[in-house]
Amino acid sequence: MAILNLTDNTYDKLVSEQDAVLVEFWAEWCTLCKQMKPILEEIDQAYAGKVTVAMVDVATETKVTEQMGVMSLPALFIYKKGELVGKVTGFVPKETLTGAINQLIP
Repeated sequence: MAILNLTDNTYDKLVSEQDAVLVEFWAEWCTLCKQMKPILEEIDQAYAGKVTVAMVDVATETKVTEQMGVMSLPALFIYKKGELVGKVTGFVPKETLTGAINQLIP
Protein backbone atom coordinates (compact mmCIF):
# COMPACT_ATOMS: atom_id res chain seq x y z
CA MET A 1 0.00 0.00 0.00
CA ALA A 2 1.23 3.51 -0.68
CA ILE A 3 1.39 6.39 1.76
CA LEU A 4 -1.74 8.50 1.37
CA ASN A 5 -1.75 12.27 0.98
CA LEU A 6 -4.55 13.74 3.06
CA THR A 7 -6.30 17.05 2.52
CA ASP A 8 -8.48 19.30 4.63
CA ASN A 9 -11.44 17.46 3.08
CA THR A 10 -10.23 13.86 3.50
CA TYR A 11 -8.50 13.88 6.91
CA ASP A 12 -11.47 13.30 9.23
CA LYS A 13 -13.01 10.66 6.97
CA LEU A 14 -9.84 8.59 6.73
CA VAL A 15 -8.91 8.62 10.42
CA SER A 16 -12.47 7.75 11.44
CA GLU A 17 -12.88 4.88 8.96
CA GLN A 18 -9.58 3.02 9.42
CA ASP A 19 -8.66 0.79 12.36
CA ALA A 20 -5.15 2.21 12.83
CA VAL A 21 -3.70 5.33 11.20
CA LEU A 22 -0.31 7.03 11.45
CA VAL A 23 -0.35 10.60 10.11
CA GLU A 24 2.67 12.85 9.61
CA PHE A 25 2.23 16.60 9.20
CA TRP A 26 5.17 17.78 7.10
CA ALA A 27 6.54 20.56 4.89
CA GLU A 28 8.89 20.56 1.91
CA TRP A 29 11.38 22.79 3.75
CA CYS A 30 11.46 20.57 6.87
CA THR A 31 14.73 18.60 7.07
CA LEU A 32 13.50 16.30 9.84
CA CYS A 33 10.38 15.56 7.79
CA LYS A 34 12.59 14.42 4.92
CA GLN A 35 14.47 12.15 7.33
CA MET A 36 11.17 10.65 8.52
CA LYS A 37 9.94 9.76 5.02
CA PRO A 38 11.99 6.54 4.55
CA ILE A 39 10.92 5.41 8.03
CA LEU A 40 7.27 6.00 7.16
CA GLU A 41 7.73 4.11 3.88
CA GLU A 42 9.21 1.14 5.77
CA ILE A 43 6.34 1.19 8.26
CA ASP A 44 3.83 1.41 5.43
CA GLN A 45 5.29 -1.74 3.87
CA ALA A 46 5.77 -3.65 7.12
CA TYR A 47 2.23 -2.97 8.36
CA ALA A 48 0.39 -3.08 5.02
CA GLY A 49 -3.24 -3.99 5.61
CA LYS A 50 -2.95 -3.28 9.34
CA VAL A 51 -1.96 0.38 9.58
CA THR A 52 -2.74 3.19 7.16
CA VAL A 53 0.15 5.65 6.82
CA ALA A 54 -0.72 9.14 5.63
CA MET A 55 0.84 12.58 5.27
CA VAL A 56 -0.50 16.12 5.42
CA ASP A 57 1.37 18.98 3.72
CA VAL A 58 1.02 21.91 6.12
CA ALA A 59 1.67 24.44 3.34
CA THR A 60 -1.46 23.48 1.42
CA GLU A 61 -3.71 21.91 4.05
CA THR A 62 -3.94 24.78 6.51
CA LYS A 63 -7.39 24.04 7.91
CA VAL A 64 -6.62 20.58 9.30
CA THR A 65 -3.14 21.73 10.36
CA GLU A 66 -4.70 24.46 12.49
CA GLN A 67 -7.51 22.18 13.68
CA MET A 68 -4.95 19.67 14.99
CA GLY A 69 -2.85 22.38 16.66
CA VAL A 70 0.31 21.58 14.72
CA MET A 71 3.03 24.04 15.76
CA SER A 72 6.25 22.07 15.10
CA LEU A 73 7.30 19.64 12.39
CA PRO A 74 7.27 16.83 11.84
CA ALA A 75 4.16 16.15 13.89
CA LEU A 76 2.99 12.56 14.11
CA PHE A 77 -0.51 11.52 15.16
CA ILE A 78 -1.60 7.95 15.84
CA TYR A 79 -5.27 6.98 15.70
CA LYS A 80 -7.07 3.82 16.66
CA LYS A 81 -10.63 3.46 15.37
CA GLY A 82 -10.95 7.23 14.96
CA GLU A 83 -9.59 8.11 18.40
CA LEU A 84 -6.34 10.03 18.76
CA VAL A 85 -4.15 7.82 20.97
CA GLY A 86 -0.70 9.32 20.44
CA LYS A 87 1.03 12.49 19.31
CA VAL A 88 4.70 13.39 19.05
CA THR A 89 6.69 16.14 17.35
CA GLY A 90 10.20 15.98 15.97
CA PHE A 91 12.18 13.10 14.57
CA VAL A 92 11.06 9.72 15.91
CA PRO A 93 13.21 6.60 15.48
CA LYS A 94 11.63 3.67 13.65
CA GLU A 95 11.82 1.48 16.76
CA THR A 96 9.80 4.01 18.77
CA LEU A 97 7.09 4.20 16.11
CA THR A 98 6.86 0.46 15.64
CA GLY A 99 6.63 0.01 19.41
CA ALA A 100 3.67 2.39 19.55
CA ILE A 101 2.02 0.72 16.55
CA ASN A 102 2.47 -2.76 18.00
CA GLN A 103 0.46 -1.68 21.04
CA LEU A 104 -2.45 -0.74 18.75
CA ILE A 105 -2.77 -3.78 16.57
CA PRO A 106 -3.48 -7.38 17.51
